[in-house]
Amino acid sequence: MPRPLNKLSAQTVKAAKAGKHSDGGGLWIFKNDDNGGKWVLRVHVHGRRREMGLGGYPAVSLKEARIEAEKWRGMARKGQDPIKLRQKKARDAARNLHLLNDVALDAYESRKAELKGDGKAGRWYSPLELHVLPKLGKVPVSEIDQRDIRDTLAPIWHEKAETARKAMNRLGICLRHAAALGLDVDLQATEKAKALLGQQRHQTQNTPALHWHDVPAFYQSLHEGTVTELALRLLILTALRSKPVRFLHLDQIEGDTWTVPAEFMKGRKGTTTDFRVPLSTEAQAVIEQAKPFARDGLLFPGLKRGVISDATMSRYMDRREMKERPHGFRSSFRDWVAEATNTPHEVAETCLGHVAGGKVERAYRRTDFLEQRRVLMERWANAVTVACTEKVVAF
Repeated sequence: MPRPLNKLSAQTVKAAKAGKHSDGGGLWIFKNDDNGGKWVLRVHVHGRRREMGLGGYPAVSLKEARIEAEKWRGMARKGQDPIKLRQKKARDAARNLHLLNDVALDAYESRKAELKGDGKAGRWYSPLELHVLPKLGKVPVSEIDQRDIRDTLAPIWHEKAETARKAMNRLGICLRHAAALGLDVDLQATEKAKALLGQQRHQTQNTPALHWHDVPAFYQSLHEGTVTELALRLLILTALRSKPVRFLHLDQIEGDTWTVPAEFMKGRKGTTTDFRVPLSTEAQAVIEQAKPFARDGLLFPGLKRGVISDATMSRYMDRREMKERPHGFRSSFRDWVAEATNTPHEVAETCLGHVAGGKVERAYRRTDFLEQRRVLMERWANAVTVACTEKVVAF
């Protein structure tokens, strides 16, 4: 026989003395001496009596307590434990309250080992830190949608296209990381945001590079023997990025081979090994010329401390009224290899410090083509040091 419901009224609850008073259907109010109290619902699930609190009185009124009690009684009639259900909802709510700030930092920490120098430079994190987190950092990740992302990145979507692209990419990684944590997120939010933002007008520009025909004239103009000029000469001869050249330490050189520590090599994802660089006769001569300038073992020291900056070499080219950049000499070298030699692709790419081939292929191919590269780099050194028979380019 069903138990009678709604036995109490708001007035009787207010006037009730300390003790337990039933409203029927398992709903009780436990009154205190101070006229306060708490609502309690008793239900039976799987033969067990379960007792759950529904809030304090008078903050929760009789009407509100009855609505809440009916909801949980309905769950019990379906054989579901209302207490466990409520606990699960609380856990889900707490889990989905993770802020983007926290998720982004956790995603960054999880990926540090994959990043150059364990991510210490912060380049992976900086697009988020500068352009996303100031607006969305305090938003629960489960609430972020495509409109939020659009409004956040719209100011830089066309004006700073590459930065915006990186920020969108990092945000997508953060959302996937949140999903892996079990959070309820929209994994398509970034793609939807791209659709709302539209096609980017700005196109990424390649670094201006000197044509390989013009490199000999420029190389031979570097004759004053300054630290900057010597660094530029070695940069051209080795076809490396500026960082390993600028941070070259004499301890890294043994005979005609320079071993660059892995942390100074960009573009070698998938490997943590150091990179061996064959030094041509000309490159060894440049190193000998630079040794008198060395400080604390660093071959190209800065004016006061550390090493010369990448901007130092760029400014040198600016003073020569050149639009080309130091990094462009890698393209000059690669074009020379393609047009003037029959070098295999893997050897040419390895000269640039790139990881050539797929993961399986690299697992079987253990060589770094050092001896083949040694011959090629000697040819390149000869190409840039030969006397010019005509004025190739004016400086």
